[in-house]
Amino acid sequence: MTDLGETMFASPEMAAIFSGRTMVQRMLDVEAALARAQARAGMIQQQAAAAIGAKCRVELLNLDALFRDAAEAGTPAIPLVRMLTELVDDDARKAVHLGVTSQDIIDTATMLQIREGVDLLIGRLLDIAQTCGTLAERHRHTPMAGRTLLQHAVPVTFGLKAARWLALSTRLATRLRTLQQQVVVVQLGGAAGTLAALGKEGLRVMEMLAHDLGLGVPDLPWHAERDRIGEVAAGLGVVAGAMGKIATDIALLAQTEVGEVSTGAAGAGGSGRSSAMPHKRNPVEATTALACSRMAIGTVPVILGAGVQEHERATGGWQAEWQAVPELFRFTSGAVQWVLRALSSLQVDAERMQANLNLTHGLIMAEALTTALVPHLGRSEAFRAVQRVSDRAAQTRTNLRDVAAADAQIRAVLSPQALERVFDVSAYLGSTDTFIDRALADFRSMRPQAPAR
Repeated sequence: MTDLGETMFASPEMAAIFSGRTMVQRMLDVEAALARAQARAGMIQQQAAAAIGAKCRVELLNLDALFRDAAEAGTPAIPLVRMLTELVDDDARKAVHLGVTSQDIIDTATMLQIREGVDLLIGRLLDIAQTCGTLAERHRHTPMAGRTLLQHAVPVTFGLKAARWLALSTRLATRLRTLQQQVVVVQLGGAAGTLAALGKEGLRVMEMLAHDLGLGVPDLPWHAERDRIGEVAAGLGVVAGAMGKIATDIALLAQTEVGEVSTGAAGAGGSGRSSAMPHKRNPVEATTALACSRMAIGTVPVILGAGVQEHERATGGWQAEWQAVPELFRFTSGAVQWVLRALSSLQVDAERMQANLNLTHGLIMAEALTTALVPHLGRSEAFRAVQRVSDRAAQTRTNLRDVAAADAQIRAVLSPQALERVFDVSAYLGSTDTFIDRALADFRSMRPQAPAR
């Protein structure tokens, strides 16, 4: 990635997890754990395993040379094994990388990175949920216009909107945790998935390697069956899309014509300042989150397409993952990071929300009026009556309540007091409080389980 990509479109932590340097260290971690497992199985000497483990440190390798040679070899495992072999003494050299293949090392190293990357995403999503929970409580009774197809629909509260973001983030964290438990497994199969080179100790070595690294044990090697990687890609794609949804809501609410929220620090030089127009405060956080979301989602088809692989080992599909998987994690982390920044700096303008609620002169309560009339007129007639007075109110720019009060058909079945209740926004919020409470309860039940970061 470019410097801009690393600083703008990925969180620093995720960029580090999926850096080339970390990838090499994780491969070395696998080589060290493999040697320990083989020593416990009696396949190599304990001294050889210790010697190999002592040299499995990324700072001992020439990374520039490794990556250059990897391009020629078609895999970074070949130059890594060669360099590691050169580092250990003669007695241990024959025990390096014994009985395994490049893909065993790279796939298992990738799983270590995936585990760490998913942990980071879960933690950040729960941070988003925490922030949304605070907003939901604070604005539980802050009325605003609910919008469908970008048009005013019925009243909601900003607390409910924040609770929906809260519930979404909580679900995402829960799904990622489940995904992690199901797919993060070791890879050990040897040349063609038989472990023949490890003889009768093959399965035992696989289990000990997995235990050493804290990974699951698969039913059998999965070199050319990429469903686990595909599930990770799909899961992160859903996260990226969800972050794009929250960012879109924020950007739309921050529009000049809406003006119900703003993000970033105010003041000269603050976030979102235009380079040409001193008055502007652009929704930089939401904008960048959307960019990251789109790039992450665009990477998912590459990974899913790479699942079409040939026989026991792939020609191109697996190799495409080496670039696509790190990019997916980086871009998804960027989307999550920028949404968290947007929400953490969110400034809510309750007065503007109320003004926008009144923008249509009571038309936003048309459904409430229809609902009140249905017991008296039936649904079809009630709908026609409200449509009639709504059209009249819009044409004359008169408040719907006044037009309804003057309508003979409506006046005949609704008293002035009943009509007053119909146009009380706070009385037409349905199960809003219950929904907010549910979202908060679901999050609170999960938060203590958040992974350490």
